[in-house]
Amino acid sequence: MRFLFVGDSMTIGRPGDWTWRYRMWRHLESVLPGAYEIVGPRDGLYAPEDPEGGAETGGGPHAYADPAFPAAARRHLAGWGEGWLHMAPVIGETVAATRADVLLVSLGLIDLGFYTDSGRTEENVRAFLAAARAARPTVRAVLLPVIPNVRAGHDAAFAAECARFNELLAKAVADLDTAASPLLLAAVPESYDLRDDTYDGTHPGPSGEHKLAAAFAGAMHQAWGLGGPYRER
Repeated sequence: MRFLFVGDSMTIGRPGDWTWRYRMWRHLESVLPGAYEIVGPRDGLYAPEDPEGGAETGGGPHAYADPAFPAAARRHLAGWGEGWLHMAPVIGETVAATRADVLLVSLGLIDLGFYTDSGRTEENVRAFLAAARAARPTVRAVLLPVIPNVRAGHDAAFAAECARFNELLAKAVADLDTAASPLLLAAVPESYDLRDDTYDGTHPGPSGEHKLAAAFAGAMHQAWGLGGPYRER
């Protein structure tokens, strides 16, 4: 089973981060040893000289907190400042090239903060899923809603847009879920705390990384019987 991480700055991470992708790799190693692969066209962390974390650049973009994080497990489709708007046009070719079976997607905050309103962002969600399915009709996806963030705490209009998008995302998942290409809405971690789980009010620190990985792992285990309960490792 091939997993593809799709996300923004919270997923790609920056030099020195563990990333929630690392936490998910540790989980998959425990519950699906030898029965999975992580795929994607990128493998690095964000760095100004290499904003997409491409495989061709050494140094900073590959300075993960654990240098033993295997190169094959670092692969992803995530970018600092990228959202549904940016991923919808490229997901089809990526799924076709990687033959991804399961998409683990954390997007939306960047869209609402800089590019599109909730309605347009939901349109991009639907375009993203349509393109992924056109490339691989049996692809599965787990979608994480926009999680708590510092801006929503002091910007009421932005908070309302986040809440509205999450409602639209839930409706899109319900509308588009099929037996051939199942969709899941992951649950926002109830205990997610901006002071304890992020380093700046937005990007996850170590405890936040575990909670994001657990949200995806829990959704797959509970709905599909895939993997097992998440345990911090």
